Amino acid sequence: MIGDRRILFSGMQATGNLTLGNYLGALKNWVTLSDEYECYYSVVDMHSITIRQDPAELRKRARALLTLYIAAGIDPEKSIIYYQSHVSAHAELAWILNCFTYMGELNRMTQFKDKSAKHADNINAGLFTYPVLMAADILLYQADVVPVGVDQMQHLELTRDLAQRFNALYGDVFTVPEAYIGKVGAKIMSLQDPSKKMSKSDENPNASIYLMDDPDTIRRKCKRAVTDSEAQIRYRDEQPGVKNLIDIYSACTGKTPAETEKEFEGKGYGEFKEAVGEAVVSVLSPLQARVKELEKDKEYIDRVIRNNAERAGATAVKTLRKVQKKVGFPERPR
Repeated sequence: MIGDRRILFSGMQATGNLTLGNYLGALKNWVTLSDEYECYYSVVDMHSITIRQDPAELRKRARALLTLYIAAGIDPEKSIIYYQSHVSAHAELAWILNCFTYMGELNRMTQFKDKSAKHADNINAGLFTYPVLMAADILLYQADVVPVGVDQMQHLELTRDLAQRFNALYGDVFTVPEAYIGKVGAKIMSLQDPSKKMSKSDENPNASIYLMDDPDTIRRKCKRAVTDSEAQIRYRDEQPGVKNLIDIYSACTGKTPAETEKEFEGKGYGEFKEAVGEAVVSVLSPLQARVKELEKDKEYIDRVIRNNAERAGATAVKTLRKVQKKVGFPERPR
């Protein structure tokens, strides 16, 4: 905690293109959270290399993601937005925490099993110990809260276990983080398979709306969205495709699902999909314009990267030095 404000940590990987789901479900919410919390928002590029990356592409995507954070409305003077790889304390603390993590704990991680199945030709140690680096990310900043989806809850539980284990051995070193429970962003599903989340790694290009898609592409993807043969615009589980489109429309317009149902009562899917497409365009167009504006100001982005890395590093090193002293590493000469 800093003053009256609790500390919040979150991050996104610099792989793939962010989707409408990433924006409505997380990024848009981050802007609001920065009014209430002391926020650290990381571009977690170290996590990205558990899967082979093209180096030039990774650098390009990392910068694009950091720029998107700012374009979405996160103020880099107020919140700290930075590249994980620019703060070496992440890797240093991860090594120490590895030595306090049991193999059985990592063997139980379902994401490791899922990713191993997808990348059977590259099951590396980094993929296995990924949750320990995630724990280091959070504990370095003494985060009180972490916004996590269901798929990351297991990793947060490990983070809590490691913090408690270390504290039991060495005293009150780490803040034990909690899952952020508050206003949840919209959960946006795939346009082609509404049983699964919209994903930036989906192989079907029509399944996801990407934040930098042009208006015509957005409209086309909405028109092609899977619905059903019921021809009624109802917000119910029996119509998952329609329900997903209502969620998108509601999140983009600020209307409730009930208000959306009433607005389109008696209207066809074609008209509804067209309205959804226009609502998405109206939300993403200003964001895209801001991204393009920021991309032209290279000096400003470079300054944000440099200053925020220094700010993040100054906080992180305090925790790291305390941990190093506790485990018995020799003190560094002043």
